[in-house]
Amino acid sequence: MGSNVGKPAGQQTEVDKPCIRECKKTGQTCCSQLKMFLVALSFAYFAKALSGTYMKSSITQIERRFDLSSSYIGLIDGSFEMGNLLFLAVVSHFGVKFHRPKLIGAGCLLMCLGSCLTGMPHFFMGRYKYETVIRTSVNVTRNTSPCLPYQNQSEGAVVLGRSSEGLNAGCEKEAGSYMWVYVFLGNALRGIGETPVMPLGISYIDDFAKAENSAFYIACLQTVSLLGPMFGFLLGSLCAKLYVDIGFVDLESVTITPRDARWVGAWWLGFLVSAVIMLFASFPFWFLPKSLPKQGEEKMESGATAEQSECVKKGCREATNTRPLPLKLADIAKAFLPSLKKLLCTPAYFLLLCGSILKFNSFIGLVTFKPKYMEQQFGQSASKANFLIGVLNLPAVAIGIFIGGLLMKKYKLGVVAGAQLSFGTSFVSFLLLMTQFGIKCENSKVAGFTVSYSGTSQISYNEKMLLSACNSGCTCSLKQWDPVCADSGITYVSPCLAGCKETTGFGKETVFHNCSCVAFAPPPSGNISVILGQCPRKDDCKRSFIYYLAVSVIGSFISALGATPGYIVTIRCIQPELKSLAVGMQSLVTRTLGGIPAPVYFGALIDSTCLKWGSRKCGGRGACRMYNSDAYRLIYLGLISALSGSSYFFMIAVILLLRKQFKRVEKKTQDDADGHTEIEFTHVDEAELNHDMKLVDCLHEAGANPE
Repeated sequence: MGSNVGKPAGQQTEVDKPCIRECKKTGQTCCSQLKMFLVALSFAYFAKALSGTYMKSSITQIERRFDLSSSYIGLIDGSFEMGNLLFLAVVSHFGVKFHRPKLIGAGCLLMCLGSCLTGMPHFFMGRYKYETVIRTSVNVTRNTSPCLPYQNQSEGAVVLGRSSEGLNAGCEKEAGSYMWVYVFLGNALRGIGETPVMPLGISYIDDFAKAENSAFYIACLQTVSLLGPMFGFLLGSLCAKLYVDIGFVDLESVTITPRDARWVGAWWLGFLVSAVIMLFASFPFWFLPKSLPKQGEEKMESGATAEQSECVKKGCREATNTRPLPLKLADIAKAFLPSLKKLLCTPAYFLLLCGSILKFNSFIGLVTFKPKYMEQQFGQSASKANFLIGVLNLPAVAIGIFIGGLLMKKYKLGVVAGAQLSFGTSFVSFLLLMTQFGIKCENSKVAGFTVSYSGTSQISYNEKMLLSACNSGCTCSLKQWDPVCADSGITYVSPCLAGCKETTGFGKETVFHNCSCVAFAPPPSGNISVILGQCPRKDDCKRSFIYYLAVSVIGSFISALGATPGYIVTIRCIQPELKSLAVGMQSLVTRTLGGIPAPVYFGALIDSTCLKWGSRKCGGRGACRMYNSDAYRLIYLGLISALSGSSYFFMIAVILLLRKQFKRVEKKTQDDADGHTEIEFTHVDEAELNHDMKLVDCLHEAGANPE
């Protein structure tokens, strides 16, 4: 073997000195460095999760600010996965050959730049303007009537603040404005930056931690990282409360509230905050070593000298006369396709991958449009929806993942038991999801869409139903969305369509009087005036929302119990040298076939339930202002249930396959124990045996007794 262990220190070559210096670290120092890496990786997970979930929480704000449909928003959200797709497989395979901590640090810097690019369009788009007939100044003394006669159409254009000259100028400006593309590119850049974090981080921990500690470390990592989504949604809640142009406009002139479908929060602010956090997350990785001794190999072996133990700590890999040959990219590339073939030809891994694709589709659809579902189904503001997800659902998920890791460690659950635990918890969560079909609120009463002007229930997707005999004498735009509420609980799309003849007050205190359409279905009070905004939901809707939250939180906790066992099954059902590639390929395939298309087709199906579309300056279709909540619920929950339910067929097949495989291994082991010395090992045990044999050879070379 040619070791220098027996040489005096003065006779060691210059080539040996770096190796010996690294070997002389104490076991405590090596352990500390692994824990330092765990802390740094946890903070990086926190930062990337905060940035990602903030993007999810800002979906509604971005949709309204750029006047986009849900399918376009889904495309923007999927750009993160597109960035991952470009480099994930390459980084997962080649990254393990190089300095993994530094690659992770570089990824964090890219995510910082991506977040900055995402928020940048706000500073170049000008002020946000929304349609309204409300007077914003007390100095406006003219008492305009929303219900304008046909001969005063030109006057109506002036009242709405849209003269023909101004409209044409706005169209020219808007025609060349595609600022949402920068949001798309920034999100994609953030996806590229996240590529090395998960596969290289998890493989680094699993390579240098004890087998029994690996599951616990990964559980701690995931638990700490879930603080990121929690703070991401809380940051989204805060920014959604703040008006988009805060600091640049007089907030007293803003006549809409966060519950209004036209409200846009300060979506850009959270991206700048997340960029700063990501920058700090990148620093520690530049100071961590490329590799560490395996936990448990740092201790002195009995009967060996200190220098012999140094050889043990390095596993006989670096205490040699010559340095390892430099890695050649061409040689690494040649090994990629055989490794990929070997990985995909592992039946358990392939079936697990198929199930993960379906499960990830349902998860992405659930998370992306969950805040919007709470807004449309239960009448909550975007700010409140994000806040409740952050303080209720995500802590439950964090606790569930942590307890799942403890169960794996305490009961020393194997691969088969881990797969069974993951399947059982996921299926119970699926059953709880099914109960949400019955937890609902009635559609908001909007004249012309969900009720007639006389108050009878109906569902109409035809804007012409907004016209009635009560507003036939008015010149009303069918494209406008400026809702007002009557005492009867019916919302009218605009004061004009409500047939209102008089206006008093200004700003948020504006009241419209003598509304002819309100008289068609008069309230018990006899008041035929209307006030700004949509009418609030009934009290029974508040109770339904509480039930929904309870079921959602319990389901999140139970599902999270199986998260850590699921990770362990993925990295333990294949050969140890393929762990990094396995994690990377799973991320690549699930994000390609789930993360990219899921937001798009979920968004397109949700768009099909829109009752009232907003309009752009030039007459194009803008963001949706109101959905058919019954149809939204059936499509949203139905699609999630169908995808999750289909994934269980693959999960059951994986469990049966693993049972058969490990039953055969146990039988062979028992037969060998009765009369043979040769024992069949699983992939992981075989690798550990080879490593131990190298250590024994090392001790023989050094002259120590391996016993």
